[in-house]
Amino acid sequence: MPALPQPTYSWRGDPAVPAFDDARPLFLFDGICVMCSSGAALIMRHDEEGRINLASAQSPLGAALYRHYGLVLDQSYLLLADGRAFTKSAGFFETFTALGGWWRLLKAAAVLPEPWRDWLYDGIAANRYRWFGKADHCALLTEAQRARLLSMP
Repeated sequence: MPALPQPTYSWRGDPAVPAFDDARPLFLFDGICVMCSSGAALIMRHDEEGRINLASAQSPLGAALYRHYGLVLDQSYLLLADGRAFTKSAGFFETFTALGGWWRLLKAAAVLPEPWRDWLYDGIAANRYRWFGKADHCALLTEAQRARLLSMP
């Protein structure tokens, strides 16, 4: 699914979604998942210009956006870019685009059919706590990285 079926910038009309800077992509991740928090930290390390906003799914903003799109935390992370919502493998490719530079080369993996990519994603997502563990909310992020989050729980 390249984008979740919603009108562009649909969250702007939802009074349950707190206002946020949506001029840049927003990457929402599971803040207690070790793998997910590590991925968010990786994005922050390589996004020195701050092209991508980040928030945890457990934050008020994240929870509201997950509800808006009818997502459950265990299903996927969520990326909002150019007014649209992306999940699973499509979201990764949009994240690579937002990061720019050599990250765009990783989009070569898009040659695999999306159902295969999402099947692999679903398998990892279903086992991520067992394989990688849990941590206190955003504990793996540095203080400077936590300061980059749009909202904390």
